[in-house]
Amino acid sequence: MPTNRVTMRRIREALRLHLQAGLSYNEVGRALKISKSAVGKYVSLAKVAGVDCAVADGLSDEALEALLYRPALPRSSHQLAPDFGVVHQELKRPGVTLMLLWEEYASANPLAYKYTSFCIKYREFAKTQQRSMRQVHIAGEKLFVDYAGDTVPIVDAGTGEISRAQIFVAVLGASNYTFVCATPRQTTEDWIGAQVLALEFFGGSPKLIVPDQARALIKTPGRYDPEPGRAYEEFAQHYSCAVLAARPAHPRDKPKVEAAVLLVQRWILARLRNRQFFSLAELNRAIAGLLVDLNQRPFKKLPGCRRSAFEQLDAPVLRPLPAERFTISRWKTATVNIDYHVEFDGHYYSVPHRLVRAKVDVRVTGPLLECFFSNQRVASHVLSPVRGAFTTTPEHMPASHRAHLEWTPAKLIAWGERIGVSTAAVVTWQMTHRPHPEQGYRACLGLLALARKYSGARLEAACTRAMAIRAPSLSSVTNILRSGLDSQPKPLDAADNPVVAHENVRGPDYYH
Repeated sequence: MPTNRVTMRRIREALRLHLQAGLSYNEVGRALKISKSAVGKYVSLAKVAGVDCAVADGLSDEALEALLYRPALPRSSHQLAPDFGVVHQELKRPGVTLMLLWEEYASANPLAYKYTSFCIKYREFAKTQQRSMRQVHIAGEKLFVDYAGDTVPIVDAGTGEISRAQIFVAVLGASNYTFVCATPRQTTEDWIGAQVLALEFFGGSPKLIVPDQARALIKTPGRYDPEPGRAYEEFAQHYSCAVLAARPAHPRDKPKVEAAVLLVQRWILARLRNRQFFSLAELNRAIAGLLVDLNQRPFKKLPGCRRSAFEQLDAPVLRPLPAERFTISRWKTATVNIDYHVEFDGHYYSVPHRLVRAKVDVRVTGPLLECFFSNQRVASHVLSPVRGAFTTTPEHMPASHRAHLEWTPAKLIAWGERIGVSTAAVVTWQMTHRPHPEQGYRACLGLLALARKYSGARLEAACTRAMAIRAPSLSSVTNILRSGLDSQPKPLDAADNPVVAHENVRGPDYYH
């Protein structure tokens, strides 16, 4: 049929040149630069429709086209057409094909269409469905998940502060069975926690979950091979399913959930627009009530509703859920510091010292923090909320550091007493007179080294001399031993050596 004004002008001109000017088909064709057979076709159509030049001039292009190109009368058919809505739903079952459905239809109907006509008529029916339904989704295969753009205000009854609850939507591909819930934000915990609730709502897990490439879920975004985050990967392994993230800016990769989000906005959120909520739990109870109605609304062009389609298609083939609910973990990649500790939320946790400067994966599950290297757990600690503090396991320390750690103040003083009274006095002085306990601790470890080098007897003698001259520091004891003064007679104490009175001695008052 002609679809533009140029063609209609040619028809009008062909009729005028042939009917009024009396030109032959050949002459008209040369004048209009078309074939003579085309001219003959236009004239024949006009004769059949009873149209001459005068009638054609008084009609619009659309009216003239309608007269010349009348639609063909449909042929009467005695075939018994199948319910193509049922055919469309049955194709979602695993292994079901058009050939199988035609054979079942033909065996029960003597007036059935031939296979070719059956396929043509089904494809014409499929074109009348929504664009998102042109994809054939196998039962139990895909679960599409996303967050709606709209949010719902939550009012704090105590402070009046308003927060915005995020609306999570999940829909099964074959049945369109839908789950909706509200979460505080769109963090990794919110995304995964909502999907856990969705799988429990469906009573099973699909083969594939199709999310957006949200940074909360996808560690390395990409068009062809995005890498999920460690927590999301653990979630998929726990429920024996795979993750197939949609490509960025490609909503047709997840048309089911795009349509479901629109439906949720119209049939759930719009009905809650005038209600005020004071907690997330209250909002979720309201959503759950409206969700029942949404899933029981009849389809417009297909038999049944979402609930009945789910029970017929998806429910029988979903994989059973594991016995335990998935526990969400927080993951972080950290570099081991030179002191063989890694940082998490401001606290420092030890790992084996051989991993210094290596990268380890830190996982926090409830109150437990675990460190993994090369997919093997190398450390575990109780999570601590104290920022700036350290949690150290002695087995993670080098042997020298571990020996250093084992010397407590009480143990050091007891060691000094075993050497002698003077050594114990020097050790006690170090622990009580230093500005910081760590300084005294290190000085005592230096005394231990001197005992190994010079013997305990010489150390005791050196400490006796150091106490006598009121210089019980590590450096003083070390100098006494190096210079051999420990073998010299003990210096007289001030009480044993009184000051001599003499007229040439000025006395202490002079220096005041």
